[in-house]
Amino acid sequence: MHKILLTGRIRSAMEKKSFSLEMNESNLLTKVFKFILGVLCIAIAIYWIIFNLKMSAIDWSSWVSSAFLGLFGLFMIWTSFGYGYNFIEFERDIIRLKNNSFLPVKEIKSTEIEKIIIYPLKFIIRLKSAKSILTRFGISDIERNENIKDELMKYAESNKILLEIKNEM
Repeated sequence: MHKILLTGRIRSAMEKKSFSLEMNESNLLTKVFKFILGVLCIAIAIYWIIFNLKMSAIDWSSWVSSAFLGLFGLFMIWTSFGYGYNFIEFERDIIRLKNNSFLPVKEIKSTEIEKIIIYPLKFIIRLKSAKSILTRFGISDIERNENIKDELMKYAESNKILLEIKNEM
């Protein structure tokens, strides 16, 4: 917790800390490639449907494959704009967590948390409503995992939340 002096008054604030939960970070070239691939997949799916309709040879496998290709193209475009980005963000009394590319961000207030359990490759936030939120770490960036664990410990301590650290899976 930091003390910041603003116009003679002292305000306490905890800086916002954000950590990526992605396996690897996307650069601009990767995002452009995903976008082009997505547009190409959608174009091929549309062409395939039109071509098969003209040939009167469309069956369920053509529909399924076209739908899959089109949805995959939409997903690639969606992720190229950064909407599938997974992260965890810490503020003074709130954790924002997005650990699934398809689901919205979960905002968890410290008053809702019963316990935080940290394992070597995952952590669990157990809520007072008996619901648990599981987040798995990747194994490729051990330093990032340790930074997230440290921040979870600081968050639990500053918000007086029960913390368990377990070494077994």
